[in-house]
Amino acid sequence: MNQTLEKLQEIEKNGYQIDFGDVFNHAFENYKKIALYAGSVIVIFSILFIAFSAFSLISIVGVTEMTKQLSSGQLKIEKLIESNIDTVGIISIIISCLLSPFQAAFLKMADHGDRDENFPISSLFSLYKLPYLKEIIISTLIITTIAFAQATLFRYIKFEFLGIITNYFISFITLLTIPLIIFGNLQAMDAIKYSIQIVFKQPIVLLGLIVVAIIGSLIGLMACCVGMFFTIPFIYSMNYAIYSAVIGINSIAENE
Repeated sequence: MNQTLEKLQEIEKNGYQIDFGDVFNHAFENYKKIALYAGSVIVIFSILFIAFSAFSLISIVGVTEMTKQLSSGQLKIEKLIESNIDTVGIISIIISCLLSPFQAAFLKMADHGDRDENFPISSLFSLYKLPYLKEIIISTLIITTIAFAQATLFRYIKFEFLGIITNYFISFITLLTIPLIIFGNLQAMDAIKYSIQIVFKQPIVLLGLIVVAIIGSLIGLMACCVGMFFTIPFIYSMNYAIYSAVIGINSIAENE
């Protein structure tokens, strides 16, 4: 049997213990190893993504039409989104699925950093291959679709705030889904199921760790927002450290 599944079944029966301080220290030490490299990658690919998105928008709308709307003040991003909220939601789901293997690679980067190994740039796309690609995309599609559906429902009944809170809740309870796929070699549905079980075993401690990670990632806003690109990797380090503390580093080696 998959060693990760054995560990997860043990956790399902007996639970687990996790120390806030140990996990935080592990995450911070890991972050220091990958911060510069990961931050640089995020900056470069963010610029490329924005440029590609702008080029696509211009290609679809047309330069002349966009210039006309900009000059007349008719092009309002907020109004455009509000009037096409369902289309925007579907596009967001598609983009999330396409980018999810790339984002998951930062967890692999954290693993390499933890073991003081080099992480070649080509490895950023290493998860765009089977079996990881299929399971990562399926899990992302399931999670984002559920999140979008409930947000749409709450928006329809005029409780948008509850939709936002529920989205955060969904993200929280599924935070270990991707690590379970790429490190534990689990299928999408199993990864989602066990992520939820793990979170509900120790929700307070895990929530505290995630809140700290988010606050830490937002510190970069004080550096004219540019610094945020270099603090965002702390979230990946925290996710990796939580997985390591709960499942164990030895389980990771079976997939290398």
